[in-house]
Amino acid sequence: MPRKIHVSTRQPLSLREKVYKALREDISNGRIAPGERLVENQIAKQIRTSRTPVREALHMLEREGILESIPRVGYRVKPLDLKEVEEICEIRAVNEALAARWAMERMSQKALDAMQVNIDAARKKIAAGNPKTFVESDAEFHEILARESGSERLLELCQLLRRHMLRYRIESIYVADNALRALDEHQKILDLIRKKDAEGVESAIREHLEASREAILQYAFKASQASSHSG
Repeated sequence: MPRKIHVSTRQPLSLREKVYKALREDISNGRIAPGERLVENQIAKQIRTSRTPVREALHMLEREGILESIPRVGYRVKPLDLKEVEEICEIRAVNEALAARWAMERMSQKALDAMQVNIDAARKKIAAGNPKTFVESDAEFHEILARESGSERLLELCQLLRRHMLRYRIESIYVADNALRALDEHQKILDLIRKKDAEGVESAIREHLEASREAILQYAFKASQASSHSG
């Protein structure tokens, strides 16, 4: 059973969406670990609701590929998978390069300023000893870029892929040096967007995601790598 799940009642969402969002966030942030079981009736009792919205939320997470169903048992958070990391990084690079190319043609000064404010604020928080806040800053930076593409469908795809990747990145992204390196990469991407350098932006995005992949290999898979080397 996962740690206590907090479902906000303030958000104007259906109960199913609130449960879904709370579970997804706990999985993405590592509070619910890979391989951990999620049992419908236990979750329903914990948050004091009927089983229906919990069942629907679990189905949504299964469709996203975050959970896998275990017959007569419930659900389990899918284990970390190296092949999936490779696929997510490659697909994200294509989608975010496309988003950047479309965004460059229509991005307002306000959006460019918001991306710079995001980078500067994140640096201050990390310098103050709060590297974990970079998770939100990273999400905001990439979301601004995807939204400025003008395509709701592309925005949805970028958000979904970033959420999938977060559960792999969470260990590495909490390390201050990794967060600062990622911020330098964000700055490079933004500078190239300002110059309307489409090829440069695509290259910078690929370098950014490749660096994330390397950090994932170092942190998320270090235990499995160590055990395989010792064998």
